[in-house]
Amino acid sequence: MAMVDEDIIVLSDEDHAMESIEHGNGDHAATVNPSKLLFHATSPDLLSPVLPFHGLGHPLNSSPAKKPLNEHDYSNNSPGLLSRARRLDNVEPADRDSMDVIPATASRVEVRVPPPPRFKPLPYPSSRTGLVYDDRMRFHAEDESLNINSDDIHPEDPRRIFAIFNEIWEAGLVHESVDSDDVDNVSNDNKCWRIHTRQATKAEVCLIHTPEHYLFVEALQNKTPLELQALYREMDSIYFNNSTFDSALLAAGGAIEACRAVVMGHVRNAIAIIRPPGHHAESTEPSGFCIFNNVPIAARVCQNDFPETCRKIVILDWDVHHGNGIQHAFYDDPNVLYISLHVFKGGSFYPGNPDADLTYCGEGPGLGRNVNIPWEDHGMGDAEYIYAFQQVVIPIVSEFDPDLVIISAGFDAAEGDALGGCEVTPAGYAHMTHMLMRIGQGKMAVCLEGGYNLKSISRSALAVTRTLMLQPPDRLAADLNPNESAVRTVEQVKRAQSKFWKCIYPKHIGPSTPAFSSTTRLHEVLRKFQSLNMAQEHCMIPLQIIRDDLRETFEHNVVATRNFMEKHPLLVIFHDPPNLTLSPDPVTGKTELHNMWLADVVEKDYVGWAIRNGFEVIDVNVPKVEPIQEDDGEYVHADTYEERADKTKQLAAYIWENYIEPHQATQVFFLGIGSAYIGLIDLLSNNEACTDDNSVVEGVVAFVADTSLQSIKRTTDDSIAVADWYYTHSKLFVQNNHLCWDPNRARKPRKKWGKLIRSEHTTIDDMLAEHKEEVQQYLLEKKEAYVDPGDDTSVEENIQQPLRSPPLHMGLRSPGSAPPTKNGHGDARMPPMAIFTLPNSRMGTLSPTAPGSPLKQGFGRG
Repeated sequence: MAMVDEDIIVLSDEDHAMESIEHGNGDHAATVNPSKLLFHATSPDLLSPVLPFHGLGHPLNSSPAKKPLNEHDYSNNSPGLLSRARRLDNVEPADRDSMDVIPATASRVEVRVPPPPRFKPLPYPSSRTGLVYDDRMRFHAEDESLNINSDDIHPEDPRRIFAIFNEIWEAGLVHESVDSDDVDNVSNDNKCWRIHTRQATKAEVCLIHTPEHYLFVEALQNKTPLELQALYREMDSIYFNNSTFDSALLAAGGAIEACRAVVMGHVRNAIAIIRPPGHHAESTEPSGFCIFNNVPIAARVCQNDFPETCRKIVILDWDVHHGNGIQHAFYDDPNVLYISLHVFKGGSFYPGNPDADLTYCGEGPGLGRNVNIPWEDHGMGDAEYIYAFQQVVIPIVSEFDPDLVIISAGFDAAEGDALGGCEVTPAGYAHMTHMLMRIGQGKMAVCLEGGYNLKSISRSALAVTRTLMLQPPDRLAADLNPNESAVRTVEQVKRAQSKFWKCIYPKHIGPSTPAFSSTTRLHEVLRKFQSLNMAQEHCMIPLQIIRDDLRETFEHNVVATRNFMEKHPLLVIFHDPPNLTLSPDPVTGKTELHNMWLADVVEKDYVGWAIRNGFEVIDVNVPKVEPIQEDDGEYVHADTYEERADKTKQLAAYIWENYIEPHQATQVFFLGIGSAYIGLIDLLSNNEACTDDNSVVEGVVAFVADTSLQSIKRTTDDSIAVADWYYTHSKLFVQNNHLCWDPNRARKPRKKWGKLIRSEHTTIDDMLAEHKEEVQQYLLEKKEAYVDPGDDTSVEENIQQPLRSPPLHMGLRSPGSAPPTKNGHGDARMPPMAIFTLPNSRMGTLSPTAPGSPLKQGFGRG
């Protein structure tokens, strides 16, 4: 390092603006005030007219590049810049520097371009991979004098780019010398060709950004520390210093030169190790660590400079955050296809804009040129990203057939990055790069965006660089099964994009079709069919749910046989909706009715059997979604596990208090199927009357597949007794591959989970069919073992009791009776809601507001 005067520091190649580390964001490295740093172009003592750096028409000093720090220096404890500062008169003039710029007044300029391909018949594989890196981009750093984040280094750490460059250097993939004598050296054939980095011009930046934004960033050079601190507090997750403007111009210029070198054919492909990142920067303001939007600027420059050979461009953004700035820059551009894979989490993950969702596909001429693949949660890894590439990215990019592919390569989805929370491995990034390299004649530029764990980004960038240099990617893990959330997201993306791309099947039939206004969601049709079918086959009628927060959800979803309040054994069934199997047309995406199958095992093998064998039945269908108020024809997520569980618990308590406990059922059996069984377990936990010695509850049967096991929980001292009761009164059939059977579990299943029976099957329908005879036998044995403690009521007295069952369905009415009319509770074709009268013997003890009254919810708890 050389000192020009007391206040000005000029860097030589031996010195680094910030020291490097081996691990994540460690302690602060000693730094200098960036406002005191001068580029070597301003120091005449250091500007000897030597050979220009590898340039593409832009002269830059091409002195031998400095080898990065060794392993000893690459640590948190290595001395900082200030401790290594030396006076100019104590050192020899710098003879090696990759940052020197030949001044405009230089008497001679020698322009050098990369050597031609080694093997003319195969120019692409025998060309080289280009690499952009410049230490000066590290000058954009937090100024310690601002006292900002004093206890933690900002994630957008200047050491990021050095860590990546050093990893590639240590792998032996970068030229050690750029002397003309070494250009054709065989040892350099398989190394990256260093591409000159320059500052972008104002005209280039303003292809994307407004002049006001450019002037705002330019003015940062003259801001005081207090003014910079005030800006930091106002802006979105971003810091500034006096060198921010120069560093941002270098980042944009580096992206431009990398893309230009690829388009002109000087290099096979290129990787640009640049910062600050860009994909969050809007046209009018910086945002999310980003100053200028580097990739869109480079794309526009290439389109303008090479209109014949670089018209269509793909920008693939695999940063874990959505590139809002890139999307907005090209949202109506038909010649730029933007694809982003990012964590969305319903809009709660940064940047938190709704237009990061999959339904935003572009507008105007650019409709269909915007593809968002928004992950529902963190934790996505190689399996999920490769699946998205195979199903969506590669087919669409291939059909678009671009002239240039630019990867906005944020590595914050890499395993080990705490900010991203995903698990993509270096091999995963290499495979994604490899798949894209076969498109657009292999013309590809990889430009760094985010990524904040120094180890993760270094390894990932090295894997991508190796792939760019034609080394086959490493093998992926053997078990690449994408999770259900990712498959669901990808299928929704395909549905949204199928109308724009010929390669995406099946085609989506959406609300834009004229007949959509006449459509009805099939789950509503099926439940009405089930209710009518049960009325006709078994004289079952919907029960009225008076509570406002339950009525709309469970209307026509709770049905019962006519005598369920009488002295009979009662089977209460809580189940998920029946499964529908369909086989759509592989081309049109339409599904004909004859290619649909409804698997309603509950009604056929359990409800019907129970009624024929003397049981009364209350059947509860727990829908997977709340009623849809305004149907837009798009995919609707099922309610969350927690939402469904809460509704089921409330309904179970309501039915017990209003339709079971006040009446005369001799025995009560609970049958829970799927996740709906949670409501029954909660009822047993919170109602001691269900499990005491005099309880009418005789048994609990459940079928559990994808649901976690539930135990009866009591805050009282009888928890052990309750667990014993549950174990002796239950039969739980659990799918064969449920976690409770995992041999690695520390404990075996305990009694509090009930009596568990391992099924040979993995789906609810198969389990219901397989174990129906066992369940039926269990219920019959319990029923036959029942002894009535005393029944003094004569047959004549029972005949004289008022009618207690709901009216029959219109198809079952006696001749001459008046047909039902449409009421406020449903369709005229549906069975009317049940209205019950009480026996004379009980009228004096149960008023409408009495604790046991079935009408109490209508008065005090509605």
